[in-house]
Amino acid sequence: MFGRRRKRSEDAVELIDDVTSEQTEDSLADEDVEDAEAHRVRLEPEPRPDGPWDVSEVHEAAEGRVDLGGIYVPGVEGMELRVEVAGDAIVAATVVLRDSAVQLQAFAAPKREGIWHEVRDEIAAGITQQGGVVDEVQGPLGWELRAQVPVALPDGTNGVQLVRFVGCDGPRWFLRGVISGQGAVQPQTAGLLEQIFRDTVVVRGESPMAPRDPIVLKLPDDAQMVAEGLQEEGQSRFAGGVERLQRGPEISEVR
Repeated sequence: MFGRRRKRSEDAVELIDDVTSEQTEDSLADEDVEDAEAHRVRLEPEPRPDGPWDVSEVHEAAEGRVDLGGIYVPGVEGMELRVEVAGDAIVAATVVLRDSAVQLQAFAAPKREGIWHEVRDEIAAGITQQGGVVDEVQGPLGWELRAQVPVALPDGTNGVQLVRFVGCDGPRWFLRGVISGQGAVQPQTAGLLEQIFRDTVVVRGESPMAPRDPIVLKLPDDAQMVAEGLQEEGQSRFAGGVERLQRGPEISEVR
């Protein structure tokens, strides 16, 4: 009897040890997942051997580029440069080149943390909620989103616009690009727009800014303004959910 009782006790201890061991393994697995999630969220910016550039990384930022204050945009022959405003502030610049365009917008970011992975998730969720379709792919500029964004067509019917969202984390800034037109429909033809994105210089400045605050831009002193009323209605390439910014003045640059 004594021996049987002792055996049951030993069995119970072994059972407890097994359960405790399983719980410990589960706990460690959960901790590993949490650590992985924390590591994923706190990714540091990746190297940028081909740009975009911080102003501290170039000798002559204005050489071959249009000075918009917060960013220097590369100039190429035959391009149109349009700025877009939110309230009274200029927050984005769009380079239109033949049948394609790339919108450039710079934001403040944490010093040691990249935000492009989070921004991608947010953009994808927003487009999906609107009924659009999003694919995350590894493209020439790194991870990007290729999206079909619902838009209202000029005749009042509903359609979709193909758009590529690209991004790059820099030192205390984040640069986002939105490629539309043939550069989005046929990404292999978007080489020049991609090079414009790579060769853009960001001027973050030293003023305190909250993460994701837009880096405000300015017009060049010699900008040639085109009155908004002279532009064709419905011509904005970024309406319908990509960016609901007011259409701003247009600058024509020939390089």
